[in-house]
Amino acid sequence: MSFHDFDDGPIWNEFQWESHLNEIEKRSEQLRRFITSDPNGNTPRWLILLQESIDELDAVETFIEEELLLDDAYFPEDEDDWEDDEDEWDDDDFFFLDEDFPFDQDDVDDYESGESWKELSEDYSMDEFGSIENLSVYKESRNFAVDVLKWGESINPHYQSKPVHDFVSNTLIISAKLAGGYSFGFDLDVLGGNIAYTKKALYSANEALLNLQRLKNGKLLDSELYFEFHNRLFEIRNNIGVYVQELRDRFNTGMD
Repeated sequence: MSFHDFDDGPIWNEFQWESHLNEIEKRSEQLRRFITSDPNGNTPRWLILLQESIDELDAVETFIEEELLLDDAYFPEDEDDWEDDEDEWDDDDFFFLDEDFPFDQDDVDDYESGESWKELSEDYSMDEFGSIENLSVYKESRNFAVDVLKWGESINPHYQSKPVHDFVSNTLIISAKLAGGYSFGFDLDVLGGNIAYTKKALYSANEALLNLQRLKNGKLLDSELYFEFHNRLFEIRNNIGVYVQELRDRFNTGMD
C-alpha cells in the first residue's frame, strides 16, 4: 500500500486511521458490488471463491488478495517517488567487480544464512525483513478459515443459511484484516494504520464467535466440532488482542 499522502503531516494514531479506513471500506464495498459476478449477492462470496479455486487454502488466499487489492485502490501511489528513487540509482550500482567487493564469499554466506534465520523466526515477524508467514496469529487464523471453508462446503445447499454465511465470511475477514494491517509495516508513521486494521480483525473474530454461538443448537454442527471451532476461535481472538496491545506499546514507545 502507498501512504505518500500522509508523509508530510503529523503522525496519525489508530483512531484517526480507523476513521479513514472506515471510509475506504465503504468505497471498496461499492467497488466490490460493481465488479463482482454476483452483484445482487444471491451467492455468498466464499462459495464463489470455492467454485473458482483449486482448494480451500487457495480460496482463502484469493479472498485475502482481493481484500488487499480493493482497499489498495484508495491509497494512490505517487509516481514521482518512484522516479526520484530511480534517479538515485545507476545500473552499475547493482554490480560489483571482484576487486571492489569488500567481503569474501564466506562473509556473504554467513550474512545470508543469518538473514534466512531471521526470516524463519517468530521474533522477527514484526521486523522490516520479517514475513507475515511467520506471524503465528495470522497462520492460526488462516488455517482456521481453511477448516471452516471445508465445513461450509460440506453443507447441503438446501441447508445454507444466513448464520452459516455470516460465520464463514467473518472467519475469512479475520486473516484478511491481519494481512492488511501487516502490509502497513511497523514504522511509526504507519503503525497506527496497522493497529486500526488489526483491530478490525479482532472485531471480526468477535462477530464470528457470535455467529458460531447462533449455530450451536442447529443440526449443522455436532457438539464435538462446535467445541473445536469455539476453542480455536476463542484462542485466535485472544491472541489478536495481545498482538494489538503489542502494536500499541510499540507506537507509544515511539511517540515518547
